[in-house]
Amino acid sequence: MKKILIIEDERHTRENLATILQMEGYLPLTASDGQAGVATAVQERPDLILCDVTMPKLDGHGVLAALRQDPRTAGVPFIFLTAKGDRPDVRTGMNLGADDYLTKPASAEEVIAAVETRLIRRRALQMMGGLPDFSSAAPLEALGLTPREAEVLLWVAQGKSNGEVGTILNISDNTSKIHLARVFQKLHVETRTAAAIVAIETLTRQAAGGAS
Repeated sequence: MKKILIIEDERHTRENLATILQMEGYLPLTASDGQAGVATAVQERPDLILCDVTMPKLDGHGVLAALRQDPRTAGVPFIFLTAKGDRPDVRTGMNLGADDYLTKPASAEEVIAAVETRLIRRRALQMMGGLPDFSSAAPLEALGLTPREAEVLLWVAQGKSNGEVGTILNISDNTSKIHLARVFQKLHVETRTAAAIVAIETLTRQAAGGAS
């Protein structure tokens, strides 16, 4: 049974998420503040973490930074829970290494879809023989991309839509599309999936090289 850690200071939201996950066959773990969340993550090694941004003692950004620095939790998929339309929080969280974000209040369908997508993606990446390092877009520039094109491809490789890429990078949806079209042309591919595979393979080789 997959363990999902919910770090959320608002009791009703925390309990509602736990119920949703439990009904879908997951084992929910809960923490009511950031410090407790970090401690629980280190002790329990959850398969995925759902974390609020604004919390007492340690906010969501601090939680993510702490977990990404600890080798025991660095690779755990991490989804931020953020207030509707709070673009700065989304950008900060994604740039810190979050895998995804959900806008509160999220429906049961949205929560389950986000969780399942991230768990499936992680399994697929592990089957490729290693995990890519998504911490920097710089290695993708070796593919002949500009720094901005590399940033766009980095987030596309993590399953982000043009709108989500725009939010993260603070550019318009149309600008995201233009950059992505140039990426397709330079990589000689025609689809987002094909471009993402090239990026993941490049970042996985980079991660393996750095670890050796």
